[in-house]
Amino acid sequence: LLPLLPPAGCQYDACRALRGSEAGPGWEFYACQPPAANMKEVMQIRVDPPGITCGNPPERFCTLENPYLCSDECDASSPDLSHPPQLMGDRERGGLVTYWQTVTWSRFPEPLLANVTLSWNKSLEVVDDLVVTFEYGRPTSMVLEKSLDKGLSWQPYQYYADDCLEVFGMSPKRVSDLAPTNLTRVICTEQYSRWVGAKEQRAVVFEVRARLAVLAGPKLINMDALWTRMETMKGLRDFFTFTNLRLRLLRPALGGTYVQRDNLLKYFYAISNIDVPARCKCNLHAAQCVLRDATLQCDCDHNTSGQDCQRCSPGFQSRSWKPGSYLPLLKGTANTCEVEESTTNCECNGHSNRCSYIDFINVITCVSCKHNTRGQNCQYCRLGYYRNASVSLQDEDACVECECDAEGSASPHCSEAGLCQCKQGATGRRCDSCLPEYTWRGGVAGCAVKQCDGERLLCQNGGTCEDFQRCVCPESFSGSFCEQKVCLKKTGCLDNTEGSASVMTSQLYLLTLSFSISLAAC
Repeated sequence: LLPLLPPAGCQYDACRALRGSEAGPGWEFYACQPPAANMKEVMQIRVDPPGITCGNPPERFCTLENPYLCSDECDASSPDLSHPPQLMGDRERGGLVTYWQTVTWSRFPEPLLANVTLSWNKSLEVVDDLVVTFEYGRPTSMVLEKSLDKGLSWQPYQYYADDCLEVFGMSPKRVSDLAPTNLTRVICTEQYSRWVGAKEQRAVVFEVRARLAVLAGPKLINMDALWTRMETMKGLRDFFTFTNLRLRLLRPALGGTYVQRDNLLKYFYAISNIDVPARCKCNLHAAQCVLRDATLQCDCDHNTSGQDCQRCSPGFQSRSWKPGSYLPLLKGTANTCEVEESTTNCECNGHSNRCSYIDFINVITCVSCKHNTRGQNCQYCRLGYYRNASVSLQDEDACVECECDAEGSASPHCSEAGLCQCKQGATGRRCDSCLPEYTWRGGVAGCAVKQCDGERLLCQNGGTCEDFQRCVCPESFSGSFCEQKVCLKKTGCLDNTEGSASVMTSQLYLLTLSFSISLAAC
């Protein structure tokens, strides 16, 4: 398969690019779509009616080319002889062809009818020919149907018959008969139903490439014309869109003759492969399609969301959603969803009614938070304020001023609990009081260490403590605690005072100690 890919420069494979400007770097958005792939790898297959698959009970069958050699057997209980539905989508390995097969037409003239439903649970856009490979002969008549609503309703995609007029009442046509004005017409073709031998012709095709060639030329060179028509021709994009496909098999291959009732074991349906070249439909809002929880999902851009990027993301609904556009050519138009500036979509906890979208980091943020709040959703308090836990975040008084004391605190900012950062010696929530061993000094100092007080650090020799900072000494004493004797000219230093007595007592103690040591030595 050759997937349909536009020429280089017009692939719509990128949703955005970073561009520089005078205001700084920013995103430039483009229309974009995922690459094409063979969607048989992720399709779900269902066949009906129940019991239409051969092998239960085991059954013999023969082929149209060897109608009397009926030695082949279908047996659901044997891995080598069973033909379950999943073999329509498997990969053929080592040259061994595997296929799904129905029961034989043993109940003729009752119609042998079978439905094969292919499901993706996701909108896809077919980009190349759908090919169904039949073993042992293509059906004499069948219908290819599609659903746009995940199987709730169906519409024909194409009719196939060896005689279109007799079977469906339609004149046979080829895709080459179509013109740009009726390119989406549902036709009946006889090209894939007439008997030419089971081995020579096995494929039934839904010709997508030929329809696109009507617009883009035989070799799909003029892709500009195709992209333009995709935008301007009503219903064209929907024609190539589906969520499910269904094969309605109405009459098996007959080998170019009428039904031979004496040998009904040669009439059945068998499909070995189904190729579905398509891409995820993302409305030109995604460049990738991923498999999440076994379900295809567009990896949406342009502020869109949904499995097909079919709606605006929450908070980006200031204008109605629109799909992207292939025009202007090369880059297209992204039609991005824009941020909605309203109280209903701005989640600002009641402190702002405006939001802004910062495209460089892809974030919605509240603008001009009030009531001393800040943050993307006005959920934090401004510096210098703390969260008032007694009221809700939506309350106007949710943030309370720290009121840190300018002299006792090291910073005007407080913690989330409202505690200010105190200087040494200061204490309290606002740092407006001192620890017991400190005294308030004010100014830059704040709290200063107490040098003296009336309980711990007594001033000696009759001194008094002034403002917890210094001892005021009598005239004859000095020092930090009035512990030093001052010799005056009037009185000299011979006064019988506490100080001199203390000195004499110390000298007598030393003499006594020396005498005791001498006696011990003897």
